[in-house]
Amino acid sequence: MRGKYVIAGIGHTAFGTLGLDTISLNVQACRAALADAGIDKSAVDGLFVKVPTSAKEILYAQKLSEAMGVQPRWGGAWDQGGAANITLIDMAMMAIETGQCEVALVTYADNPRSGSRAAYARPRGDDAVYGWFSTAAGYAMIHQAHVAEFGTPPEAFAAVAMAARRHGAANERAQLRKPIGLDDYLQSPWVVQPLRRDDCCLVSDGGGAVVIMSAKRARALQVPQAVPILGVGGGQTSYDVQLRDSLTSTEARRSGQLAFEMAGLKPADIDVAQIYDCFTITVLMTLEDYGFCRKGEVQHFVRDGQIEAGGRLPVNTAGGLLSETGMPGMQLIHEGVRQVRGTATLQVKDARFSLVSNQGGTMHTHSTLILGG
Repeated sequence: MRGKYVIAGIGHTAFGTLGLDTISLNVQACRAALADAGIDKSAVDGLFVKVPTSAKEILYAQKLSEAMGVQPRWGGAWDQGGAANITLIDMAMMAIETGQCEVALVTYADNPRSGSRAAYARPRGDDAVYGWFSTAAGYAMIHQAHVAEFGTPPEAFAAVAMAARRHGAANERAQLRKPIGLDDYLQSPWVVQPLRRDDCCLVSDGGGAVVIMSAKRARALQVPQAVPILGVGGGQTSYDVQLRDSLTSTEARRSGQLAFEMAGLKPADIDVAQIYDCFTITVLMTLEDYGFCRKGEVQHFVRDGQIEAGGRLPVNTAGGLLSETGMPGMQLIHEGVRQVRGTATLQVKDARFSLVSNQGGTMHTHSTLILGG
């Protein structure tokens, strides 16, 4: 499968407070992705959609197909939280491989900023009676566990936030374009201690889409900037946070191993990475579990600007969820594509291999994508 399939086009909406329904946002993103690929919607016979987190609906893919005026032979709606976007790319590749479709759209949109944020603030099972509310609560526990086990200092979390905000400041598409320094991070207010405001991603309306097809078809259609998919992988746990054997490891271990093996690459080969950053702790633990550094040593890996543009591994070069948009996952895929194409705003020189991670729930699901020219 290595290099047999490509991302032929990418497209997205604006990000922020948009006041549009999710179908409209998906249509906009898909239209932009098809235009980027240089193909008409009549070529699309596969549609794979992530269910909107804030407003789940039945037969959502069919509603979107009707709104777009397309009749896909294969597809549907799927939910793995923020890991779903890469998983759907994997599913689209498998569908094309087995002859179910030939040209697939993978898309996701949501509007929690102008609509409802209740999905992120909901009570967490029976433990809600003890104060277990919101997505942030689970990540606060994981953050605290990493600090307790490895002595991870505030400066390590700050390094992630500062890198994202520096990169977002250079990105005219970003929802938040305000760089921060260490003092700004340390003075930002608590959300759920030990999580500070600058540890937490944005809440955003928006949508994004990609076009998936075989490399052979992309050549036949003369797609101008198709990017080969070299590796994919996934992993998940069904245990909720408080029931896990360890709070300091993630499914990035399995997901990353599968993707690296498929791509025939090692972490040292990666030139630029787009790491899911719903919270700063997610980036730190993902870097460890992918093998960029040993467990407990990520505080040294990220210091002194080493994950910023110009560092040894630039991370989230468009700002990620912490600065570009809180829309989970698809924007990271887009920036991974731009880096390989050589069209990113903060372009990494001679970027050949680009890694993207997606992650969902409270580190319940993980998916990995490796792109290369």
